Amino acid sequence: MEQRVSLVTLGVTDLDRARRFYEALGWRTDSDPEQGVAFFEAGGIVLGLWSRESLAKDSTVADEGGWGGVTLAHNVRSPEEVEAVLAEAKTAGATIGRPGAKTFWGGYSGVFLDPDGHPWEVAHNPHWTIAEDGSTRL
Repeated sequence: MEQRVSLVTLGVTDLDRARRFYEALGWRTDSDPEQGVAFFEAGGIVLGLWSRESLAKDSTVADEGGWGGVTLAHNVRSPEEVEAVLAEAKTAGATIGRPGAKTFWGGYSGVFLDPDGHPWEVAHNPHWTIAEDGSTRL
């Protein structure tokens, strides 16, 4: 197996609401709303939104309704950009779980929760490089 992730699919309770949220963040999709799924190109991978019930069934797991043990991350180039993305997310309808602050590992980060409670860490790691195309280099 090659070392890469191609697609992350988030199970959502209201696909239209979730799609509107990500579009309010400036993300774009050409997915037909009638298909019952939305796909967004996201810097070399794809982010999918699909019914939580359908995703659980397709993934052959029991949905216990709690946090799934996964946090997504969006790395940026500066602490100021962390603050800007958190503000943009809040305006789009996110809940701020943790405001931006210095971290124990020498960076700066905060967390927002999308309308379905999926956590997104927005982080500036001074030890990583964000390329011009948005890809992250360790």
